[in-house]
Amino acid sequence: MSFTFLHSTHLEKPIAIPAIGLTLFERVPPETTGSALTSIETINAPGFGPPLHRHRETEIFYVLEGRYLFEVDGRRFIANQGDVVTAPGGSAHTFVNVTDKPARQFIQVLPGLDATAFFQGLGDVMRDGKPDQAALNRFGEQWHVEFLGPPLKADAAK
Repeated sequence: MSFTFLHSTHLEKPIAIPAIGLTLFERVPPETTGSALTSIETINAPGFGPPLHRHRETEIFYVLEGRYLFEVDGRRFIANQGDVVTAPGGSAHTFVNVTDKPARQFIQVLPGLDATAFFQGLGDVMRDGKPDQAALNRFGEQWHVEFLGPPLKADAAK
C-alpha cells in the first residue's frame, strides 16, 4: 500500500446534492492512497440520508456531530456523536439525520473510489429531485451500486 502526502483543508469546494440534503467533501482521494481507501466528510440536512443501497466497498462511519438512525442488513440503531459504524462490503445500508440541525460524518471507504466523480454523477441524476428507480439503477450499474429502497424517515427513530 502506497500513500502520498496530502493536506486537505476546510476551504475546499464541496459537492452539494440538495435533493438528498447532502454536502460532501472528498478529503482523501483514492489516488493518494494507491486506491486503498477514500475519505469523505459529509453534512446531512435534518431528515435526510441516502436511499437503502449496497456496494462492494466497506464503509466506516464516524459521527462527528449530530445523531443518525442507521440500518445495516436489517438492524436499526441510533448512532450518536463519537460513535463508529461499519457497513461491510455487500451489506444493505442507509442512515438518516434524526436531529433538527445539520449532522456530520467522516467516512472511510475501502477500497477507495472516486467519490468526487460518483457524487457529481449522482447529483446529475438527482438534479430534478427524486429520479425514477430505473434512472437510479442505470447510474448505480456504472459504480456497482444497487439501490434497494427509499431513504429512512427521521420519524422511524421514535
